[in-house]
Amino acid sequence: MKLVLMGTGTFAEPAFAQLMASQHSVVCLITQPDKGQGKARGSTRQTGEGMEALATRHGIPIWRPDSINTAESIEHLRSFEADLLVVAAYGQILKPGVLAAAKLGGINLHASLLPRHRGAAPVAWAIASGDLETGVSVIRMTPALDAGAVIAMERTPIGPDETAGTLETRLSRVAATMAVTSVNQLTTGLLEGIHQDPSLVTRAPKLTKAMGDLDWSKDAEFLARWVRAMQPWPTAYTTLHRQGQPPLRLVVAAHALSGGEGRSGAIDAPPANMSFIPVQCGTGILALDTVQPAGKAAMAASAFLRGRPWSAGDAMAQGG
Repeated sequence: MKLVLMGTGTFAEPAFAQLMASQHSVVCLITQPDKGQGKARGSTRQTGEGMEALATRHGIPIWRPDSINTAESIEHLRSFEADLLVVAAYGQILKPGVLAAAKLGGINLHASLLPRHRGAAPVAWAIASGDLETGVSVIRMTPALDAGAVIAMERTPIGPDETAGTLETRLSRVAATMAVTSVNQLTTGLLEGIHQDPSLVTRAPKLTKAMGDLDWSKDAEFLARWVRAMQPWPTAYTTLHRQGQPPLRLVVAAHALSGGEGRSGAIDAPPANMSFIPVQCGTGILALDTVQPAGKAAMAASAFLRGRPWSAGDAMAQGG
């Protein structure tokens, strides 16, 4: 089968590598133009360099259109005479003309259990929402975002300490096996798919830098999940206000503690030998395990405390 691969994130790389090494013929790799590289806009890490190097080694042409939906782009896409588009974290919604450019249309590899978490950042939102499991869905593509019939699905539990980055890496390996299996089955004309239930749809919008600013009025358990969901991009951060000192921005890693009463963002003066920094939340306490002051390397909270004696009234700025 002649395939066109469309993707930008490292989530796509294992699947595309498997397809390039399969019996199928990959006739083009379509990725985002260079101006979009290096800045995540939903997927936890967004770089096409590994994928592009692999395509080059296989002698596969690489195409980086600013928009895949223009008449010129669609005409060029048709010239490949592809049987199927295989899409993973491409970053552009495909209009009907694009999907019609391949004989069998397209399939999409999506890192969630659809219809839950449709959108650009399904891995982060699964963690932030407190989901106990997630997975990968393979769907037939339609013009509507992540709305096509599900032709394959694999489930996996979410570990209590997994970040969006580590979970996405694990899901990418699941997607790789599913991609080859799904394409093989489509070759035989199988896989009708199961339509998604609209009443079960939830959204996973793209991440922004501002989302990393911690809102201390929230529950500590939620904030602990949010910190993991924001890793590795945009990262979770807060601003420390200390008596007689300029505000200090900190990138943090943390876990939740029960109990605690007081003003959100307040910090009980911890002893110098404490291994974490306890910050009062709307409910419970968030224990900061590691901190990274702006412009410096990450360090254990205990090391940070030893170098900065605490004062009454020190607090974190209210973000969110």
